[in-house]
Amino acid sequence: SEFLAEFGVGLTGFGVFFLLFGVLLYFDRVLLGFGNILLVGGLPFIIGLQKTFRFFFQKQKVKGTSFFLAGVLLALLRWPVLGMVLETYGLFTLFKGFFPVISRILSNLPGLGFIFKLVSESDESKSLV
Repeated sequence: SEFLAEFGVGLTGFGVFFLLFGVLLYFDRVLLGFGNILLVGGLPFIIGLQKTFRFFFQKQKVKGTSFFLAGVLLALLRWPVLGMVLETYGLFTLFKGFFPVISRILSNLPGLGFIFKLVSESDESKSLV
């Protein structure tokens, strides 16, 4: 079980690497497709097949899943720029509930914490006006 999770982290990591490398090489279709396949293939190894399906196919996350999968399909069908835009929107929609948690974690880091506190203070001062 632990080996499979490590294998999944490796697959997902390589997927992210190939996606970033594909974007850097002017949206190379092959690299983006390979990155998408590795990224999506690594998730079930990390969190399990049932939890992966439950996460992506919840009623409130169907929109994000649809945009993400449409983006993957468009990237594979030679529309990599539009595909990446749809994937990004889909991932943002899928993981928007995690952003407050991530910002709290990042605000506790020594270097980034100062920046996050400045941004949150400026947001609070705008809401008071």
